[in-house]
Amino acid sequence: MVDLLISTLEPLGYPVRQQGSLLPDEKYPDHFFTFWNNTTNGNSFYDNEETAVTWDYSLNFYSNNPDLIGETFLQAKRLLKAAGFIVTGLGHSVMSDEPTHTGRGITVLYRQKL
Repeated sequence: MVDLLISTLEPLGYPVRQQGSLLPDEKYPDHFFTFWNNTTNGNSFYDNEETAVTWDYSLNFYSNNPDLIGETFLQAKRLLKAAGFIVTGLGHSVMSDEPTHTGRGITVLYRQKL
């Protein structure tokens, strides 16, 4: 599922990294996405067998250009929805470890039939 998430966002032209994967001495890219798999819970059962799971991701976009964040978020949301992800709302502010960057986050879900 991570591959689908990454490949869906790649056309936007920004790096997509797992949250926390930047090395301590690695410079922040000017603009980038991060993701984290919060849970992968079963949500459909038949005869006590799991038949589907919901992947729950936190997706964040960080940039040193605050004007780019809102536009990029809407583009990402359109691409994710077209790929079958469930994305609702307009997200929330996220903290950055770098004073040059601000960010926005959103929850992204995907229901996978097993």
